[in-house]
Amino acid sequence: MIPRYQRVLFWSLIGAIFLMSAFLIHGCRAERKRLAGFHDTTPIAAPATAATEDVTLYLASDADASITPTTQPLALPQDPTLRARTVLNDLVATYAEPASAHPLPGGPAVDDVFLLSPPTAKSAARSATSPDPGQVAIVNLHGAFVDSHPSGILVEDLTLQSIIGTLHAALPNVTEIRFLVDGQPHDTLAGHADLLRSYPARDTTAKPTPLIDNQDPTHP
Repeated sequence: MIPRYQRVLFWSLIGAIFLMSAFLIHGCRAERKRLAGFHDTTPIAAPATAATEDVTLYLASDADASITPTTQPLALPQDPTLRARTVLNDLVATYAEPASAHPLPGGPAVDDVFLLSPPTAKSAARSATSPDPGQVAIVNLHGAFVDSHPSGILVEDLTLQSIIGTLHAALPNVTEIRFLVDGQPHDTLAGHADLLRSYPARDTTAKPTPLIDNQDPTHP
């Protein structure tokens, strides 16, 4: 006959095995959900309660090095910085579509957009009904977007021109645009397009000018 202490030990071990199995199954499911969320890098859409507006995206085409403004509806928040980030991420999401004329990897491209007033504008009279004039937009690019961006003078140039034109259309008050990557200065987009200089916010439709080699942004 099996001693009582051995039966207790046996059933205790069986119970421990079941508990460990349940713990491992729960952990596997949680890890699967975490990995699925990590790989789903599609930009988060604006809240459903946001008003839908017609926005202008300056879409680039690698085939003829052109940039064409295209209007499409988009749900946008009211805050200017959130609006800018939403518009720019929607722009990059368009480039990740299968039929894109300027193919780029999917995923969020812009972490933040900061709007600053130049020192000379801080002491100037401000309008009560509109934002401060002459704002500087700081576009903080996502590091993964920069790391995966195709390298090449043309493709990098078109990406920056596309962002500049789209941001200019979304925020006409912005006169200057600068770039960061993960909150830090970064030399180039993918080896060519300069990210250390400032760019004038402007319409980039007609014959995009090169953004390479520190050219004077005031000249075509």
